[in-house]
Amino acid sequence: MGSVYAIANQKGGVGKTTTAVNVAACAAAEGAQVLLCDLDAQCNATVALGLGREVRPSSYDCLIGECSVAEAARPAGPDNLWIVPANRDLAGAAVELPRIEGFERHLRDMLGPVRERFGITLLDCPPSLGPVTVNALVAADRVIVPVQAEYLALEGLVQFLDTVRLLRRELNPSLVLTGVVITMHDERTKLAQDVERQLRDHFAELMFRTVIPRSVRVAEAPSFGLPVVAHAPASRASVAYRELALELAERERVDGVSVERLHNTQAEVEVKAHD
Repeated sequence: MGSVYAIANQKGGVGKTTTAVNVAACAAAEGAQVLLCDLDAQCNATVALGLGREVRPSSYDCLIGECSVAEAARPAGPDNLWIVPANRDLAGAAVELPRIEGFERHLRDMLGPVRERFGITLLDCPPSLGPVTVNALVAADRVIVPVQAEYLALEGLVQFLDTVRLLRRELNPSLVLTGVVITMHDERTKLAQDVERQLRDHFAELMFRTVIPRSVRVAEAPSFGLPVVAHAPASRASVAYRELALELAERERVDGVSVERLHNTQAEVEVKAHD
């Protein structure tokens, strides 16, 4: 049975979509059946894979219960990679969803046979902790948190951990924080080095070893409708995303004891963050 990952952080501009698209492409290139679900009204993941912003059915239709995720999925170009595209209508979901009883579980209910059909499903979340992101976190088995190498990342990460803890207690007790990945890292600056050191000191084994470097190839890839790993496969960012996908596969294989340790580590981090 496949796993469902939410790629989430309430802060915008931290590389959620780029991470989701390229991890999905790398996993698909290794032979896994992969589904990327674009839940952001900006439709960036959809555009990055060469589709338009008005495609239907979309993730909006899944959220409001008009179709299942499997029904909305379509091939995304690279072999083994599928996408549930976003639509501009998602902009209204934050207002519409809270009016529906039990809205937090809509996406989970609409997943249907996705776990049997796809080895990995990635939910690309919007840059907020609103109703759409809550749906993703309730539907997901695991969470990956991209964090930019800047000081505000620390505060934002603590806030996000609080949200994960609350949702795990109230709505999804099986939710696991798989890890935190540093993105847009410029190793030439002391700022990036200091932030990475602080993140690794405070969040220890929750941090992925892999660090995604800042790269112009990442920025230009969406204009070609391709992941950076296809647009510029030899670039440093592409190499890093392939390493991240391999590291994610390693964490996917952790046993129950290790998963419990991840839970315990997160609890320790939350205590430190509030001291």
